[in-house]
Amino acid sequence: MPPVLALYEDVLSNGATFALRPAARMIFLVHGAVTIADRALRDGEAWHGEGAATLEAGSAGATCWRFELAASPAPTAARVRSHEKLSVSLETLPAGELILRGDSVAFPPGGCAYPHTHQGPGIRCLLDGGIRIDTGGRSTSYGPGSAWYESGPEPVFAQAAADRPSRFIRVMILPRALIGKSSLQFVDAADVAKPRAQQYRIFADAPITRPKG
Repeated sequence: MPPVLALYEDVLSNGATFALRPAARMIFLVHGAVTIADRALRDGEAWHGEGAATLEAGSAGATCWRFELAASPAPTAARVRSHEKLSVSLETLPAGELILRGDSVAFPPGGCAYPHTHQGPGIRCLLDGGIRIDTGGRSTSYGPGSAWYESGPEPVFAQAAADRPSRFIRVMILPRALIGKSSLQFVDAADVAKPRAQQYRIFADAPITRPKG
């Protein structure tokens, strides 16, 4: 079976623990406080790894977005609510060795990303603002907490909300040769020289084991 890339939202009450099986993953802390593998996270920070991991919520609890590759759903845990926001069967992956890249992409009001592709598949989830994604002949508008999938090779145009800043969190599976390099490729060569409104923050750019399937 093809590997699956999934995004879960985990809501932990104060002091709750949540044990996760080994899998290539990135966990983004939306709000609260959580400790993962002895690392304490604050709002807007992320952790990544491939081994088994345990989340422990702080005194006010925590809400996390958990991006995982080739993992089965985690078992339930006391005082933890977990639900799947989006999962996608990856029919194709880049050839050869892979990396998991996790980052945030921020737009000023009215900013856009000109038609482009990426060199691997990924899931995005909007954290702030609003965004319209045009791809495959469809236009879809997303609000905070909404997730979507981009295959990589299919061209995408993104238009951020006009009245407020927007930002999304994403995880992509890319060729290992792209460590430290952009995966973005413009559809129209004329767009290369145009100013780019978006700003990036890298959370993970880590080699991972190629999943079976």
